[in-house]
Amino acid sequence: MFDLTAVRRQFPALQRDVVYFDGPAGSQTPTRVLDAIRHYMVHMNANHGGLFATSRESDALLHEAHAAVADLLGADDPNLVAFGPNMTTLTFALSRALARTWKPGDEVLVTRLDHDANITPWVLAARDAGAVVKHVAIRREDGTLDLDDFRKQLSPRTRLAAVGCASNALGTLNPVKQLGEWVHAAGGLIFLDAVHHAPHASVDVAAWDCDFLACSAYKFFGPHVGVLYGKRTLMESLPAYKLRPAPDDLPGRWMTGTQSHEGIAGTLAAVEYLADLGRQLQPQASSRRAALLAAYEGIVAYERELAGQLLRGLAELKSARVHGITELSRLSERVPTFALTHAKFSPRSLVEHLDRKGIFAWHGNFYALAATEALGLEPEGMVRIGLLHYNTADEVRRLLAVLAEVE
Repeated sequence: MFDLTAVRRQFPALQRDVVYFDGPAGSQTPTRVLDAIRHYMVHMNANHGGLFATSRESDALLHEAHAAVADLLGADDPNLVAFGPNMTTLTFALSRALARTWKPGDEVLVTRLDHDANITPWVLAARDAGAVVKHVAIRREDGTLDLDDFRKQLSPRTRLAAVGCASNALGTLNPVKQLGEWVHAAGGLIFLDAVHHAPHASVDVAAWDCDFLACSAYKFFGPHVGVLYGKRTLMESLPAYKLRPAPDDLPGRWMTGTQSHEGIAGTLAAVEYLADLGRQLQPQASSRRAALLAAYEGIVAYERELAGQLLRGLAELKSARVHGITELSRLSERVPTFALTHAKFSPRSLVEHLDRKGIFAWHGNFYALAATEALGLEPEGMVRIGLLHYNTADEVRRLLAVLAEVE
């Protein structure tokens, strides 16, 4: 197990006497990320491709950031990683390009478990192309994807299936490797949203054989930067929307405009934070990728302990209902993100009460609108408690004590 005290010392925000259970909307950042952003702005702030020192230094750092994120994603080529403002913007750009390859009658699959950033871009792209959108159902009893419905929705006309690796609302993990195999067997492509997965477990684009994957650095302890991965043949052949002077090779053809170089510097620092965590757990790690895998092994083990503690405590409260997987024997099927409703308080009222007790949590639908609609929880939504590896057992006990007071 990693040294939790040493981990928490690296996060300035955690020195405040409050509990951050708001991580699913954006994690806190370690000091090294803040230092990396400042160092870039002070010492190498320049645009791309200049024939002078600061531009060369900036480009070298950006190259290393591509390599680091490729290691994070399990990609063997840094040029297959493109940066952008956020996952949503990158997904809209990709959906627009893919739509140019679709024709009327083609089919696109989206799921009711997903964040709307992995639904609406595809719905709009399909509308523009005259394609048909199919919505895969969720199982209300445990908040998991209806795999039978997913298979039934596939057909020879399927061009793309858009699936989340982990639900940002309910914490459900999807069997993305299996889903990808089904989609490929039908002749389609699969796009994975790993935004909520990346803070909690390792990403492996090679093992999953996904065609595209997107995530956001501000969810895995970095700044507001989006990341897009795609297979080379697709990233090179798709009609990217870009300016005429912009490069046509990878990754430049997908990185429109001047990027947030300081944000990318911070993203590199966030990956190195995770890698160093892995090196502490496994000093013999032979590469950055190996260190990252070791880090996630430790994160998964620790977060499951916290998740079990929270679920056991919530089970003793009559007024709180958890939506999603609640069985302790199924913790491997979820990440420690919990959505709940309360018999006496609206979601808004409950998070306001938690705030008065120094506990930060979110309420609403968290942009997982299709999920809250399927669960019949609109318009008020749910309360979301999101645990990360920097949270503690004492913080979980603090939350449970506050909830017990309002039973």
